[in-house]
Amino acid sequence: MGVFAWLSEKLSSSPNQKVAGSLYEMKINSLEGPAIDFQRYKGKNLLIVNTASKCGYTPQFETLQKLQEMHGHEVTILGFPSNNFLWQEPGSNEEIASFCQKNYGVTFQMFEKISVKGKDQHPLYQWLTAKSGKNPSWNFCKYLVNKTGDVTGFFGPKVSPLDEVIVKRIRH
Repeated sequence: MGVFAWLSEKLSSSPNQKVAGSLYEMKINSLEGPAIDFQRYKGKNLLIVNTASKCGYTPQFETLQKLQEMHGHEVTILGFPSNNFLWQEPGSNEEIASFCQKNYGVTFQMFEKISVKGKDQHPLYQWLTAKSGKNPSWNFCKYLVNKTGDVTGFFGPKVSPLDEVIVKRIRH
Protein backbone atom coordinates (compact mmCIF):
# COMPACT_ATOMS: atom_id res chain seq x y z
CA MET A 1 0.00 0.00 0.00
CA GLY A 2 1.39 3.38 -0.95
CA VAL A 3 1.92 6.16 1.57
CA PHE A 4 -0.97 8.22 0.17
CA ALA A 5 -3.36 5.25 0.34
CA TRP A 6 -2.23 4.44 3.89
CA LEU A 7 -2.62 8.05 5.04
CA SER A 8 -6.00 8.36 3.32
CA GLU A 9 -7.22 5.19 5.05
CA LYS A 10 -5.98 6.41 8.45
CA LEU A 11 -7.63 9.79 8.02
CA SER A 12 -10.90 8.29 6.84
CA SER A 13 -11.11 6.06 9.92
CA SER A 14 -10.35 8.83 12.36
CA PRO A 15 -12.82 9.00 15.24
CA ASN A 16 -12.86 12.79 14.85
CA GLN A 17 -14.03 12.60 11.24
CA LYS A 18 -17.22 14.55 10.65
CA VAL A 19 -19.96 12.49 9.07
CA ALA A 20 -22.97 14.31 7.75
CA GLY A 21 -26.39 13.34 8.95
CA SER A 22 -27.52 10.83 11.49
CA LEU A 23 -28.23 7.15 11.53
CA TYR A 24 -31.94 7.93 11.34
CA GLU A 25 -31.61 9.61 7.93
CA MET A 26 -30.57 6.33 6.27
CA LYS A 27 -32.69 4.01 4.18
CA ILE A 28 -31.22 0.59 3.40
CA ASN A 29 -32.73 -2.30 1.47
CA SER A 30 -33.73 -5.32 3.48
CA LEU A 31 -32.56 -8.77 2.45
CA GLU A 32 -36.02 -9.26 0.93
CA GLY A 33 -35.71 -6.06 -1.11
CA PRO A 34 -37.82 -3.18 0.24
CA ALA A 35 -35.94 -0.22 1.69
CA ILE A 36 -36.20 0.23 5.44
CA ASP A 37 -36.24 3.77 6.80
CA PHE A 38 -34.03 3.94 9.89
CA GLN A 39 -36.48 6.43 11.45
CA ARG A 40 -38.28 3.27 12.67
CA TYR A 41 -35.30 2.57 14.98
CA LYS A 42 -35.35 5.95 16.71
CA GLY A 43 -35.57 5.50 20.47
CA LYS A 44 -34.29 1.90 20.37
CA ASN A 45 -31.00 0.29 21.31
CA LEU A 46 -29.45 -1.32 18.23
CA LEU A 47 -26.83 -4.02 17.83
CA ILE A 48 -25.49 -3.74 14.27
CA VAL A 49 -23.52 -6.77 13.08
CA ASN A 50 -21.68 -7.55 9.84
CA THR A 51 -22.36 -11.19 9.04
CA ALA A 52 -21.13 -13.97 6.74
CA SER A 53 -22.42 -17.47 5.99
CA LYS A 54 -19.07 -19.21 5.53
CA CYS A 55 -17.06 -17.98 8.50
CA GLY A 56 -15.80 -19.62 11.68
CA TYR A 57 -18.01 -17.15 13.56
CA THR A 58 -21.15 -18.02 11.54
CA PRO A 59 -22.63 -19.95 14.54
CA GLN A 60 -23.07 -16.50 16.14
CA PHE A 61 -26.29 -16.31 14.12
CA GLU A 62 -27.65 -18.69 16.75
CA THR A 63 -26.54 -16.52 19.69
CA LEU A 64 -27.75 -13.36 17.93
CA GLN A 65 -31.15 -15.03 17.55
CA LYS A 66 -31.10 -16.01 21.26
CA LEU A 67 -30.22 -12.43 22.20
CA GLN A 68 -33.17 -11.24 20.11
CA GLU A 69 -35.50 -13.73 21.81
CA MET A 70 -34.24 -13.00 25.34
CA HIS A 71 -33.72 -9.22 25.09
CA GLY A 72 -35.72 -8.13 22.04
CA HIS A 73 -37.65 -5.72 24.26
CA GLU A 74 -34.31 -3.99 25.08
CA VAL A 75 -32.38 -4.21 21.79
CA THR A 76 -33.02 -4.55 18.07
CA ILE A 77 -30.50 -6.61 16.13
CA LEU A 78 -29.67 -5.58 12.57
CA GLY A 79 -27.58 -7.93 10.40
CA PHE A 80 -25.56 -6.79 7.39
CA PRO A 81 -24.06 -9.54 5.24
CA SER A 82 -20.73 -8.60 3.70
CA ASN A 83 -18.18 -10.32 1.53
CA ASN A 84 -15.19 -8.23 2.69
CA PHE A 85 -13.28 -10.86 4.63
CA LEU A 86 -11.86 -13.75 2.57
CA TRP A 87 -15.02 -13.85 0.42
CA GLN A 88 -16.97 -15.61 3.18
CA GLU A 89 -20.34 -14.31 1.98
CA PRO A 90 -20.46 -15.22 -1.72
CA GLY A 91 -24.23 -15.79 -1.92
CA SER A 92 -26.98 -13.65 -3.34
CA ASN A 93 -29.45 -11.90 -1.04
CA GLU A 94 -31.94 -14.74 -1.65
CA GLU A 95 -29.34 -17.41 -0.81
CA ILE A 96 -28.31 -15.55 2.35
CA ALA A 97 -31.94 -15.25 3.49
CA SER A 98 -32.53 -18.95 2.93
CA PHE A 99 -29.31 -19.90 4.74
CA CYS A 100 -30.09 -17.74 7.79
CA GLN A 101 -33.65 -19.02 8.13
CA LYS A 102 -32.94 -22.68 7.37
CA ASN A 103 -29.83 -23.06 9.54
CA TYR A 104 -30.43 -20.62 12.39
CA GLY A 105 -34.11 -19.63 12.36
CA VAL A 106 -33.13 -15.96 12.12
CA THR A 107 -36.05 -13.61 12.72
CA PHE A 108 -34.11 -10.40 13.38
CA GLN A 109 -33.84 -7.90 10.53
CA MET A 110 -31.29 -8.75 7.87
CA PHE A 111 -30.30 -6.29 5.15
CA GLU A 112 -28.91 -6.59 1.64
CA LYS A 113 -25.26 -7.52 1.25
CA ILE A 114 -23.04 -4.43 1.55
CA SER A 115 -19.38 -3.53 1.82
CA VAL A 116 -18.31 -2.74 5.39
CA LYS A 117 -14.79 -1.50 4.63
CA GLY A 118 -12.62 -0.19 1.83
CA LYS A 119 -13.25 2.24 -1.00
CA ASP A 120 -16.83 1.04 -1.50
CA GLN A 121 -17.71 1.07 2.21
CA HIS A 122 -21.45 1.56 2.67
CA PRO A 123 -22.49 4.92 4.22
CA LEU A 124 -23.81 3.09 7.32
CA TYR A 125 -20.38 1.66 8.01
CA GLN A 126 -18.73 4.99 7.20
CA TRP A 127 -20.96 6.47 9.90
CA LEU A 128 -20.30 3.64 12.39
CA THR A 129 -16.54 3.83 11.78
CA ALA A 130 -16.45 7.60 12.20
CA LYS A 131 -18.57 7.56 15.36
CA SER A 132 -16.74 4.65 17.03
CA GLY A 133 -13.23 5.06 15.66
CA LYS A 134 -13.31 1.34 14.81
CA ASN A 135 -13.43 -0.39 11.43
CA PRO A 136 -14.79 -3.92 11.41
CA SER A 137 -11.77 -6.22 11.74
CA TRP A 138 -13.60 -9.36 10.59
CA ASN A 139 -17.09 -10.80 10.22
CA PHE A 140 -19.40 -10.54 13.23
CA CYS A 141 -18.10 -7.25 14.63
CA LYS A 142 -20.82 -5.63 16.69
CA TYR A 143 -21.66 -1.94 17.14
CA LEU A 144 -24.00 -0.96 19.94
CA VAL A 145 -26.04 2.18 19.27
CA ASN A 146 -28.10 3.63 22.13
CA LYS A 147 -31.62 5.02 22.06
CA THR A 148 -30.40 8.51 21.16
CA GLY A 149 -28.36 7.30 18.17
CA ASP A 150 -24.87 7.36 19.70
CA VAL A 151 -22.41 4.51 19.22
CA THR A 152 -21.71 3.32 22.76
CA GLY A 153 -19.78 0.14 22.12
CA PHE A 154 -17.75 -1.87 19.65
CA PHE A 155 -17.24 -5.60 20.14
CA GLY A 156 -14.98 -7.74 17.99
CA PRO A 157 -15.94 -11.08 16.50
CA LYS A 158 -14.64 -13.10 19.45
CA VAL A 159 -17.18 -11.47 21.79
CA SER A 160 -20.35 -13.55 21.92
CA PRO A 161 -23.60 -11.62 21.40
CA LEU A 162 -24.72 -13.03 24.77
CA ASP A 163 -21.56 -11.93 26.59
CA GLU A 164 -22.37 -10.09 29.82
CA VAL A 165 -20.47 -7.00 28.60
CA ILE A 166 -23.00 -6.59 25.77
CA VAL A 167 -26.07 -7.51 27.83
CA LYS A 168 -25.10 -5.03 30.60
CA ARG A 169 -24.64 -2.20 28.08
CA ILE A 170 -28.01 -2.97 26.49
CA ARG A 171 -29.72 -2.67 29.88
CA HIS A 172 -28.17 0.74 30.68
